[in-house]
Amino acid sequence: MSRSCDPRDAADPGGARLPAPVAGAPLAVVVMGVSGCGKTSVGEALARRLGARFVDADDFHPPANVEKMRAGTPLDDTDRAPWLARLNAVMRHSIAKGEPVVLACSALKARYRAALAERLPGLRVVHLAGSFELISARLAQRQHRYMPASLLASQFEALEAPQDAVTVHVDAPVEALADAAARALEKP
Repeated sequence: MSRSCDPRDAADPGGARLPAPVAGAPLAVVVMGVSGCGKTSVGEALARRLGARFVDADDFHPPANVEKMRAGTPLDDTDRAPWLARLNAVMRHSIAKGEPVVLACSALKARYRAALAERLPGLRVVHLAGSFELISARLAQRQHRYMPASLLASQFEALEAPQDAVTVHVDAPVEALADAAARALEKP
């Protein structure tokens, strides 16, 4: 398995920087990447390992967003803004209760990750990375409830790979990916 599991202290493209981890604070993690990279499967496995609540961002899209994607139209920033704010509030609520949380969310752009990180000191990001060919082949094998495989190209075009994340390449089984992410998250 090829992986880069050293979190780096660098800015995302566009200048967004995630807050530094806060000692003793409950862990908040975003598992991000394009559709079909395994966010939900790896996120659930990672949450089990960390004893954290798992949240799937797909469950929080308003009906208008779902219909837009179902029709094969990519969301724009106006569509995403209230969704990202709601996801941030869900994570902050968990952390306020002392409950670690793992969120599976595409979070393709630096500004989306910055919106998720607002008032969440120490938010960590796990980027599930893979080639277009690998992920496209995976999407051909599954049926998402509203995200058509035709939107994959637009997701790769929108992706701003984070520089300050744990990057795990998705060419391994889910459990191995979750293990690699959990080990990397143990490092400051």
